[in-house]
This record gives sequence, structure tokens and C-alpha cells, in this order.
Amino acid sequence: MLAYRHGFHAGNHADVLKHLVLTRVLRYLAEKDKPFRYIDTHAGAGGYLLKGAQAQKTTEYREGIGRLWSRADLPPLTADYVRLVQEFNLQPDENGQAPVLEKGMTPPLALYPGSPSIARQLMRPGDSMRLFELHPADARTLATHFGGKNVQVINEDGFAGLKGQVPPTPRRALVLIDPSYELVQDYGKVVASVRDAVQRFAEGVYMVWYPQVSRVEAVQLPKRLTALAPKGWLHVRLTVAQPDAKGFGLVGSGVFILNPPWTLHQELAAELPFLVDTLAQFDDASYLLEEQPA
Repeated sequence: MLAYRHGFHAGNHADVLKHLVLTRVLRYLAEKDKPFRYIDTHAGAGGYLLKGAQAQKTTEYREGIGRLWSRADLPPLTADYVRLVQEFNLQPDENGQAPVLEKGMTPPLALYPGSPSIARQLMRPGDSMRLFELHPADARTLATHFGGKNVQVINEDGFAGLKGQVPPTPRRALVLIDPSYELVQDYGKVVASVRDAVQRFAEGVYMVWYPQVSRVEAVQLPKRLTALAPKGWLHVRLTVAQPDAKGFGLVGSGVFILNPPWTLHQELAAELPFLVDTLAQFDDASYLLEEQPA
């Protein structure tokens, strides 16, 4: 498990879907005055250098955020997400220098925010964060860049740590669960963690990301999660690539949300055709969007 580093995959098509949905759900939670907590069970490093060795080895971001970066025709949710990534690219570097741009110009795509950075951009002073990361190097990076009285970085297994975080005070929270799934056992751990958390905190919003790969466990995961959502669910999947000659590879990804915002299905239905057209790497790219209202 410790071998996985998200820096190789930052900004790819799976990140686009995950972070677009994450942005909208966080915006929804912030519409009410009452504070909420963001809990990330697999937080990663918090941000990634796209010109660094890891990202340049795969250049997956070019087929993800790279295809959206300078477009002027983005639909609303996609445009909001891309603006956040652009703002992340305006932060000062290690020398304290931020890019200087003329009005209306797009900054160079050099950095990609992890989920904690997306969340931090949207959270208010009274909201709080709990960031779990097992990899020691990534946990140290998180601790360096994420501080403050309302933020805790925890160098532990997020599956186990989630039990101590729900229910939060006050009783509003978004829980993001997105392990690497390098180990097949992760699929079962996701189901077990969600089941336990919902029993403790049924009104929480739970967002599970999963890869679309040639594993029966990946195919079965959304159906297993539907049984854990007594108050309604939403499932979105984006398929943009083909498997390799041996039938392997990340062809797409999905997001399953328990207790989703009631407007999300309609909003995604308006965005997904654009995302399919823009991110498609083969002719039969497609999407799936389904829900069970509360």
C-alpha cells in the first residue's frame, strides 16, 4: 500500500471527475451557515508538481485537466472546478514568487491540487478538516502545508481512523473515501467503513471514488454501496479510454455519493456530455448517471 504515490496520476481524467463532484458538494454544504467537517481518509500529499519527475513519467494530466485548461466554453460546474485549479497555480512558489499575469490570461499549468487543497479553497473559517494519510512522506508534506486550529493531519490508516471521526460536532460532514485500490481488499474495506460510519452518523454525506478497471470487485462496488444508503444515493461514472491489449488499464472512474445534494443529478446531467466529448480517448466514450432519491 505504501508504494502508491498519486503524483504519477495527478490531474488525470479520474481526478477531473472526482474533483468536479467534490467541488459541487462542498459548495452545497457551504450554502448553510452551520459549520461542517471535511474528512479525507486517503488525503495524499495535498498538491502535486506537474513538471516533476512523477507526473512527467506518465503525463496523465495532459488527458485530464490539460484538455480543459484554456477552454472558454466550459459549462458551469466544470468552469468552477477549473477556476479552483487555476487559483491553486497562482500561489507563491518556494521563493515566495507568484505568477504575474495580465488581466484575462490563464496561468501556466504547473501544479495540481489534491482533494484537501480543493476543500481548503472552499471551506470557511468555522469549518474543520481531518486528513488521514498513511504514507509517511505524504503525511509530512500534508503537515507542512496544512496547519491551523481547525485542521488535523493524521499519519494513520484512514479506514480505521474514520471510526473516531463520526459523528462530528456539529453533526455536518463530508467524508471522502478514495483509496488507491492497489490491494483488492480495499474494496471490502470501503464497504465496511461506509457501513460502520452510516450506522454512527446516518445524516453525513459520503463520497466514494473508485477506478473503472477489469476487476469484478470494481464492478460490484456501486451495487454494494446502494444497500448502505437509506437516505438516497447518486452514482456517476465516466468512461473515456480503452483497456490495453491484455484488457488492463484505467478506462474511467466512478463516484458514489450517499446523501447527495438534491440538485446534483440535474447539474451533472447537463455537464457530462461535455466531459465525455472533451476527455474521450476513443469513439465509444460514455457516461452513466443514476440516483435513488431519499
